[in-house]
Amino acid sequence: MSPLGNDLIIEYRDIKIGVLICEDIWHSKPISRLTNCNCVIALNASPYHINKHQQRQEIIKNHVQQFNVPLLYINQVGGQDDLVFDGASFAINSDLSIIQLPSFIERLDYVEFINGQFSSSCVSTYPNQLEATYKALVIAVRDYINKNGFKGALLGLSGGIDSALTLAILVDAIGKDKVMAVMMPSVYTKDISIIDSRDMVRRLGVHYKEIHIQPVFESFLNSLAPVFVGTTSDTTEENLQARTRGTLLMAISNKFGYLVVTTGNKSEMTTGYATLYGDMAGGFALLKDIPKTLVYSLSNWRNIQSEVIPMRIITRPPSAELKENQLDQDSLPEYDILDKIIDHLVIDKLSVADIIRLGFNENDVNKVNHLLRINEYKRYQAAIGPKITECGYTKDWRYPLTNGFLNE
Repeated sequence: MSPLGNDLIIEYRDIKIGVLICEDIWHSKPISRLTNCNCVIALNASPYHINKHQQRQEIIKNHVQQFNVPLLYINQVGGQDDLVFDGASFAINSDLSIIQLPSFIERLDYVEFINGQFSSSCVSTYPNQLEATYKALVIAVRDYINKNGFKGALLGLSGGIDSALTLAILVDAIGKDKVMAVMMPSVYTKDISIIDSRDMVRRLGVHYKEIHIQPVFESFLNSLAPVFVGTTSDTTEENLQARTRGTLLMAISNKFGYLVVTTGNKSEMTTGYATLYGDMAGGFALLKDIPKTLVYSLSNWRNIQSEVIPMRIITRPPSAELKENQLDQDSLPEYDILDKIIDHLVIDKLSVADIIRLGFNENDVNKVNHLLRINEYKRYQAAIGPKITECGYTKDWRYPLTNGFLNE
C-alpha cells in the first residue's frame, strides 16, 4: 500500500487499485489523480434520499467515461439517527455496464475484477421509488428500535391513514409480536374509525388496547375550569384531547419499555397541524419527512403486496377528529397543492413570488409560507425522524426560531 500525496493506491501483484473516501467521489479532481490505476474503489457512507441512487450512478458514470477507469462503489447500509443508508453498492465498467448489488440489506457479496472488468454473481436491481422509500422507512425504524435497546414499538391508532401506514411499517420492521397499537377514542371519534382500526389490527395481529379518553379529558377540563372561566372553547380544548392521548402513550411506554412512534407527516410538520406534547409526543417520528400525498402512495403500494390497510382508511377524507365534522382541508389547501408548495419552499428554496409565478394561488402560497415560518418552534421540539426527501427537517434545514426579518 503506497500513499501518493493525498491519494491512496493499493498495489496487489500487477494491479493498482485507487481508493477514494466518501465525498471524494462527488468531485472530479480526486479521481483524476488515479488514472494510472487499473480500477478504483470508492468507500462511502452516503445517506439515502429519493433519487439519490440515480444521482450517484450518473456522477460515477461520468467519471468512468471521462477517465476511462472502472469503479466499484461500496456504500454503508442501515439506519443511524435521522439518516438511512441504503447500501446499493455497484460497479461501473469502462464500457459503462453496471453491476448492481442488493440494497437495504446487510450482506457480504463478492465482486471479481478480471481482465479489466468487474463482474459478480450477486447482481440485483434497485427498487422503484415507492419500494425504496418504504424499505428506507422499515430499516430506519428497525435499527432505531433494535440498536437503542427498546423492547418494541407503540403507537396511537386513530383510524386515519397516517397511523395505519405507520403500523404497517412497524410490523414489517420488527414483527407483530413487538408492536402495540392503542386506540383512544373521544366523543368526536367516528364509529368507523374504531371499526377500521380493529379491522387493521385483526389483519396484522398486533397487540391492541382501547382507552376511552373522555374521563381523563373531562378531569383536565374540570381542573382548568377556574382558570378558563369567562372564555369560550377553542383549539385549546382540541389540543387538550391530543395531549391526553400523548400522556397515556408515554405512560405505557414508560411502563413496558416500548418506543412511542409518532404518526405525523411532513405536510403536518410544515404547517403546524400537530399538537406539541400531544400527537407529537414520542421518541421517533417515522413519517416526519413523508408528505401526505406520498403517504397515500406508500399505503397503496403496501396494499398491493398484501392488503393490510382497510381500503376505507385510504379513501376517507382525513380528519383529526378533535371537533364535530372536522376535516383537514377545512384549514389547509388540498394536499396535492399543499405538498407541491412545500417542496418549492423547502427543497427548491424558491421565494413566494417565484412560486406564485409558477401558477399557484397567491393566498395558498402566502398561507403555507406563513405556517412554515411560524411553526419552526414545533419542529425544533419534534422527535427525530428519518430523512427521506432531499431536504427534510433535520440537519438540512436551518431556520432561526427567533428572528426579526421579513419572510418573503
